[in-house]
Amino acid sequence: MVINRKLNIKRYREIITVFAKHGFGLIIDQLGIFDYLKMKKHGTEAENSNSKLSVGERLRISLEELGPTFVKIGQILSTQVDIVPRDIVEELKKLQSSVQPFSYNEAKSVIESEFEDTLENIFKEFSQEPIASASISQVHYAVLNSGEKVAVKVQRPGIEKVISQDLNILRDLAYFVDNHTKFGKIYDFSSMVNEFEYTIKNELDFTREGENADTFRDNFSKDKVVKVPEVNWTYTSRRVLTMEYIEGIGIDDHEGLEKDGINKKETAKRIAESLCNQILRDGFFHADPHPGNIKVLKDGTVVFLDLGMVGRVSESRRKIISKLFVAVANKDARRAARAVIELDAMYDKKNIKKFEQDVDLMLDKYLTMPWSKINVGEVFYEVFNIAFLNGIKLPREFTMLAKAFATVQSILEQLAPELNTIEVAKPIAKKLMLQSYSPQNISLALRRNATAYKDLISELPFYIQNLLEKAEDGELTFQIKIKDLDKIQKRFDRAVNRISFSVILLAVCIVITGIIIGSSQNAPEGSKMYLLNVTALRIGIIVAVSIVLVVIISMLRSDR
Repeated sequence: MVINRKLNIKRYREIITVFAKHGFGLIIDQLGIFDYLKMKKHGTEAENSNSKLSVGERLRISLEELGPTFVKIGQILSTQVDIVPRDIVEELKKLQSSVQPFSYNEAKSVIESEFEDTLENIFKEFSQEPIASASISQVHYAVLNSGEKVAVKVQRPGIEKVISQDLNILRDLAYFVDNHTKFGKIYDFSSMVNEFEYTIKNELDFTREGENADTFRDNFSKDKVVKVPEVNWTYTSRRVLTMEYIEGIGIDDHEGLEKDGINKKETAKRIAESLCNQILRDGFFHADPHPGNIKVLKDGTVVFLDLGMVGRVSESRRKIISKLFVAVANKDARRAARAVIELDAMYDKKNIKKFEQDVDLMLDKYLTMPWSKINVGEVFYEVFNIAFLNGIKLPREFTMLAKAFATVQSILEQLAPELNTIEVAKPIAKKLMLQSYSPQNISLALRRNATAYKDLISELPFYIQNLLEKAEDGELTFQIKIKDLDKIQKRFDRAVNRISFSVILLAVCIVITGIIIGSSQNAPEGSKMYLLNVTALRIGIIVAVSIVLVVIISMLRSDR
């Protein structure tokens, strides 16, 4: 597979020209893309108007200029705090998908095409001007023939074709970078593009958003003060989403909240508690809860909107994340580190102690700090940084929930600065942990695994019989592998050699000593016996030295 320079070459040139214009020409040149596409090299510095801007600012401007696909890329990158530098993440958070609305006639054409009927037959009333406009869609106020007020989300005409073209280009470029540059050996760009493609295609299918809304509504049935709009499935399709119209107050409209007597602290607490319940209780959460996606009704009910981007957390990981929140809230570094390790994210368990120490040092910083001063986004960023330095790759859903918590924390700072997401999460996490060990949950877990237990019990006699038959036939063998056995054996050999040397040396010394004592006591000097003893002594010394040399050589060979 190679970059198709003929197909979509105009868009290729546009993308590369925009990035080069804003100061990324050097990177493109290093990747070899200019030469491959036979394009003229642009200057490696940004234009004068942008020369004083930061890298993050220039990247944001480039993405906005290139349109919806690249705006979405930037928004997703802003959640990847584990791989994207923090200053760039902060700048990408400012990306707004708000763009110029498309015409009423185009919106009408999409609706009539989807439902094979005229707009007038479907709606009693339909606003010509949209109430909201984004890169992928826009929303119109309407009234059904039944009199029900609805919000109609209409997909931008031709957006699927534009995104499909951009995705083809991104796949080609990712393949080229992965297979022809040194950067491809460090980063798997193709996997990143595949993940992005999955995310954006889900957002393009409005029936998925409708299903998300139904799931949230079921989950929120336990919470009387939180809701999502109800979906009208009769007039919902892949490109049109019709939902209940909710006249609420924007969460960032502080004047409106005060005018209607909304308790801002209570509202902030409800938002934080809802997000914690979504993540820790339901395992299904709003992944982009920014102020534009949250409204408040006059009775204080919190409404979550724009449900296209969601995150999921498995039951096992919810338990681990609950442990993590309790540990962080109690500033228990050891338990916090162990909870992260339980996510199976640490491929080298040798650094566990160091990881615990690094987490401990991080939490020490917050020991004397009041909760209202602790920034959740800051805490998560430090956790990601420590994890990266210790060879830990955290699961993607962890980065999504970190981003969601950081976004909600910024809302809390405006509504009730004294509140903190972790402080709100602690009692919820504790309660859920206790519930997981309740008799009802244990009984439920046993019932869920009943089939597996039944199969295990039914197959157990066969395995026991097989084991006994092998034992009877002498075919049963056990293998015990001791770690570093060779090293242990070498050390043992050295110890045995030293003992042997000491014993032989002691024996030779005793013999020579006996000869010396015998010579001095039993024979006068100059006698034949005396000369015989001296000769025997010399021979004994030569033999002893020879034995010692042989033992030393043997030991040296053994050590090798």
